[in-house]
Amino acid sequence: MRKTKIERPEEQQRFETFLRSRQLKLTGERLELVEEVFGQPHHFDADQLHMALKQKGKAISRATVYRTLDLLVQCGLVRKSSFGDQYAHYEAVRSDEHHDHLICLNCDAIIEFFRADLEALQEQICREFNFKPMHHSHQIFGLCQACQGKTTDDSVLAHRLSQLNT
Repeated sequence: MRKTKIERPEEQQRFETFLRSRQLKLTGERLELVEEVFGQPHHFDADQLHMALKQKGKAISRATVYRTLDLLVQCGLVRKSSFGDQYAHYEAVRSDEHHDHLICLNCDAIIEFFRADLEALQEQICREFNFKPMHHSHQIFGLCQACQGKTTDDSVLAHRLSQLNT
């Protein structure tokens, strides 16, 4: 993924319109959060975002980070995902890209991938069942290449698998 910095374009305008429709203010802190979210090259959790802002000298509370992330999700600018662990992962929604995920149950690595043939197969299946797709999330859980060679506790992996919300 690429690192993108917004400079007032559509994401900020879309968020501003969304906030106004709910009679909420577009504060400087919220703008800094949008900037930081779209500057993140990978998935992140709320605490990682908060820490990144703190390291840049931004005094934004954890509560503001969590509330603003929820607003960005509602607005459609941020995607919230669960990858089988205890916390939510976020990523900026960019209109020009789509990807799916391979999630390692041992080290929590998230590998993004895109396969045009898989997308075409999904579209074909939807046509066959006369189904109108609106969103999909493809996640495959297993072991990454690095963890396949390690000794892993099968009971821990079994527990992680049993906790997946599928």
